[in-house]
Amino acid sequence: MRVLVTGGYGFIGSNFIRFLLKNTEHEVVNLDALTYAGNRDDLKDYEDDSRCTFIHGRIEDRELLNRVVEDVDYVVNFAAETHVDRSIKEPFLFLTTNVIGAHTLLEACKDSGVKRFLHISTDEVYGSLESDEGKFTEDLPLKPNSPYSASKAAVDMLVRAYNVTYGLPVVTVRPSNNYGYYQFPEKFIPLMITNLLENKPVPVYGDGKNIRDWLFVEDCARGVFDVLMKGREGEIYNLGGVSERRNIEVTKTVLEIMGKDESYIKFVKDRPGHDYRYALDITKVKREVGWKPAVSFEEGLKKTIEWYRENTRWWKPLQQRLEKESKGFWS
Repeated sequence: MRVLVTGGYGFIGSNFIRFLLKNTEHEVVNLDALTYAGNRDDLKDYEDDSRCTFIHGRIEDRELLNRVVEDVDYVVNFAAETHVDRSIKEPFLFLTTNVIGAHTLLEACKDSGVKRFLHISTDEVYGSLESDEGKFTEDLPLKPNSPYSASKAAVDMLVRAYNVTYGLPVVTVRPSNNYGYYQFPEKFIPLMITNLLENKPVPVYGDGKNIRDWLFVEDCARGVFDVLMKGREGEIYNLGGVSERRNIEVTKTVLEIMGKDESYIKFVKDRPGHDYRYALDITKVKREVGWKPAVSFEEGLKKTIEWYRENTRWWKPLQQRLEKESKGFWS
């Protein structure tokens, strides 16, 4: 069987392709626009794998999509702009890729006869939990608070509509915050690690008390595959890490593992509309699909730190490019 993975040179997409090539006999078609966060080095060790084909292109290109989807069995849509801070500064770009692009892909799939379309959403579509109690379940109303999460919520609705109206066989997953190998160094955990490797301070928004649920990327990749194969058509599944931590706790854990003291912490002005807490109830995916995370946060964090220590050649050029852009997300 052939699986089209859009955004396959991104963080989670590349880890998903690795999972497929290591653990299945499926062929992979990787469609990626190679924007700033797309990196061909993410799959460099699979360049010569005959089961993996790369196509350079955007999901807004209907003519290209028509040709690509007619010869695949499954479609997994990772293609998206994902950085919340960038969405606050450049919301139109997020609407273009995340909404118009996803709609174009849905249209192509509607006319192609694919067996299943899997949409990668996010826990951020639920909005913010304003207390330390309770968790998000799949049947809650959506209350996105950033341009990024609003764009993903819009696609969630489009995916549902294409299932109900056109009968397109769809399923949606909403992962919690991912971390792990090949994550672009503008994100919270890799930014801390790469800064500390260069003895630079680590920025923490506000007072650092915001809470996130962390999911190791290899667990996420396995969860996406399990839902693709075993999830019920038209359903939504939370993929949570069951590892809630305050941002300041994450920071201090990274410092401890890396042998640094707390003088490296730099509190910065809080993000506008910063959600307080995300936490996912994963009862449904455990019951219906049989998935749950296998890697603890502490174990995953140690693996991630070691990976960045050993792969300076991968992240250093990306970090230098970010510094030249001077976007000011963490200033």
